[in-house]
Amino acid sequence: MAANWAPDSWTRHEARQLPVYPDAARLQDATNRLSNFPPLVFAGEARNLTGDLARVAEGKAFLLQGGDCAESFAEFHPNNIRDTFRVILQMAVVMTFASKLPVVKLGRMAGQFAKPRSAPNEVIDGVELPSYRGDNVNDIAFTPESRLPDPERMVRAYAQSAATLNLLRAFAQGGYANLHQVHRWTHDFMGRSPWAKKYAETADRIGEALDFMEACGIGPDTVPQLSQTTFYTSHEALLLPFEQAMTRQDSLTGDWYDTSAHFLWIGDRTRFEGSAHVEFLRGIGNPIGIKCGPSLEPDALLRMLDTLNPARVPGRMTLITRYGHDKIEAHLPRLVRAVTREGHPVIWSCDPMHGNVVKAANGYKTRPFDRILTEVRGFFAVHRAEGTHAGGIHAEMTGQNVTECTGGAIDVTEQSLADRYHTHCDPRLNAGQSLELAFLLAEMLNTEMAERRKAA
Repeated sequence: MAANWAPDSWTRHEARQLPVYPDAARLQDATNRLSNFPPLVFAGEARNLTGDLARVAEGKAFLLQGGDCAESFAEFHPNNIRDTFRVILQMAVVMTFASKLPVVKLGRMAGQFAKPRSAPNEVIDGVELPSYRGDNVNDIAFTPESRLPDPERMVRAYAQSAATLNLLRAFAQGGYANLHQVHRWTHDFMGRSPWAKKYAETADRIGEALDFMEACGIGPDTVPQLSQTTFYTSHEALLLPFEQAMTRQDSLTGDWYDTSAHFLWIGDRTRFEGSAHVEFLRGIGNPIGIKCGPSLEPDALLRMLDTLNPARVPGRMTLITRYGHDKIEAHLPRLVRAVTREGHPVIWSCDPMHGNVVKAANGYKTRPFDRILTEVRGFFAVHRAEGTHAGGIHAEMTGQNVTECTGGAIDVTEQSLADRYHTHCDPRLNAGQSLELAFLLAEMLNTEMAERRKAA
């Protein structure tokens, strides 16, 4: 266990990006109740994820992390959960088939509510109110009552996360993830996409392989992995009162785990030295991530790694890079060389979303798909040049047919952004764009694996 650490030791450090609750007694009541609720995930599951991620760090697997920018109470519906789950399944099967690498599936789901903001307040038409910080803090409606932080929203977020997890577990273990269903994972609205056709061709080849295996006596009845999958959940550990309330001591090991999700990450705005968020994360046994942007210097990252993973446990640390399409190849090599030199076992994952936000001429915030692909290509190029593993992708995406990111094979134009712009925060890839990204990743992984075989 971490030295001199307790679930509340973060309260003695500088905490940024936390809401100010007007009623301390109501906050205490809500967190007391949460601390007595059942855990959402279990310590053993978090340890299993650490083991899976250790294989990613070795280059023997690939991490696919994706889901909502910010979950909402208004869009909570089983169909939305199902559609995002199945586009992640599609992406994973495309990448596995091409690279022959297992894919670790990690959803930004069942807890991704709280959002960091660039300013504590916002002004609209001369009216200044607290910023919207996610549905587990306040409401997106621009009224004084809606923007008041309400601790009861944490309790509602817990209930929604529990229901979401229940459905995800059922999908993963109850037959929906059966590889014999691979054709049925395609969304109806993707019929006119060239990538849907390419996916159908991949599904045909998988089906032929499964038929051959079944003829040899190998099927779902004998190999459960063919009919089910392992699916983990993650979110940014931002709202520390909630995270503390969900932190429990494992009865088997005595270690502390944050049972709100299998994997937690710390954002670009809260990873400074002396941070309350860093203090909290250093004491939990979950695998954790750090967002790494242009402002992060190599020495600061090394100190952060020494703080968060002093025992250098493989699979514990994932470094999620977010630079922008025009900065990644200039900035990332410095971090890669420093971490490699010091021998820290990390997963390198690419977030091509956050550095590529632009404002369209009609005022909508968007992310051009070509910039997203350019950053991914740059990420793989850097690791190829440095002799390290491009280990994962971290994408804000949805299974819905939204129009939030411009470009892609089914071209979303700036003029069509208003058609189905549903996000509560940042623009997300839709199902078609997500599948297109998966084929690009598959191509790069295939190239990387071929080069490894050649070198061996």
